[in-house]
Amino acid sequence: MSDLETTSREAIQQGSQSFAAAAALFDRETRADAEMLYAWCRHCDDVIDGQTLGHDRVQLSPDQVRATLENLYAKTRSALAGEPQADPAFAAFQTVALRRGIPEQWAIELIDGFAMDVSEVHYATYEDTLKYCWHVAGAVGVMMALVMGVKPDDLTTLRRAQDLGLAFQLTNIARDIVEDARNDRIYLPADWLAEAGVPQDGVADPAHRGAIAGLARRLVEAAEPYYASARWGLRGLPFRSAWAVAAANRVYREIGVAVVARGEQAWDSRTSTSKMTKILRALEGGLMALRGVTLDRWVKPPERPPLWSRL
Repeated sequence: MSDLETTSREAIQQGSQSFAAAAALFDRETRADAEMLYAWCRHCDDVIDGQTLGHDRVQLSPDQVRATLENLYAKTRSALAGEPQADPAFAAFQTVALRRGIPEQWAIELIDGFAMDVSEVHYATYEDTLKYCWHVAGAVGVMMALVMGVKPDDLTTLRRAQDLGLAFQLTNIARDIVEDARNDRIYLPADWLAEAGVPQDGVADPAHRGAIAGLARRLVEAAEPYYASARWGLRGLPFRSAWAVAAANRVYREIGVAVVARGEQAWDSRTSTSKMTKILRALEGGLMALRGVTLDRWVKPPERPPLWSRL
């Protein structure tokens, strides 16, 4: 294993246990590339937030944020252009991007999502929230699909990969509503908040916890058709990749289930799932993947539901 692969594996293991467990199901080369792509995504997210692997946030000045964002765009374009990279995260990204043919557009759209985070973008409607979800997660889904061997012109499979990214991010938003609000980031649609009687500056207020629990449930329910749609992308993947994706689907969906089950207590501590639950959901994902690469390949897949889509 190269130094870049080792560093990237450490990043995913420290940054997300759920994704690390799913990545372990890939074949060796796909796992290495997926972990290197993740390491770059994690690094970009962290530096724009002044964090290390999602923790220990340091408040950056507006000038620092602007300079950091410009640096991310420049380094990403430089990596895609094949120029030498001193930063391990960008060297890793360059390796996987050039090997798998990741288009500049999708990489830049991810950085655009981080720019939205630091630009105080207002999400007036659910569609606005979904556009944000595309930038920070849907785009990652389609890049990961390329890592797994999906062709850039296979829009049918890429849309399903996008859908899984959207589902993941809707689940993330539900889990982190209160923590995000304390950091002045509100991803809930403003019209949903108005309907629930929650002011923009009151999302983290315990007095509104019941209403916030209801909105979290609404987000989790909104993610369900995207998780279901993503399942039909498995038929276009090799079995081990399909298993990894299906395991991530089931494990991450379980976080949303847990948020809803905890109700108003969902934000007293960070919602997560137990090791045993992860194992059970990964096994469930294995059965889903087996069906995806066998029976599902012999039937015509259903039309994708009329869900929001960037692709």
